[in-house]
Amino acid sequence: MGDMGVITISVDDEVEKEFRKLVEKRYGKIRGALGVAITEAMKLWIKKVKETGEED
Repeated sequence: MGDMGVITISVDDEVEKEFRKLVEKRYGKIRGALGVAITEAMKLWIKKVKETGEED
């Protein structure tokens, strides 16, 4: 893996709980699972924004 950025964010409690639950269900309790899932989510969001031309 290449360099890693660090982002500190605040999200709605319910969104966080559901996200963590689904990450654990998909990846188990492996170290770094949240980072993997967040990276996947960010890539999907970037792709969507670029495809719909909502970048501006």
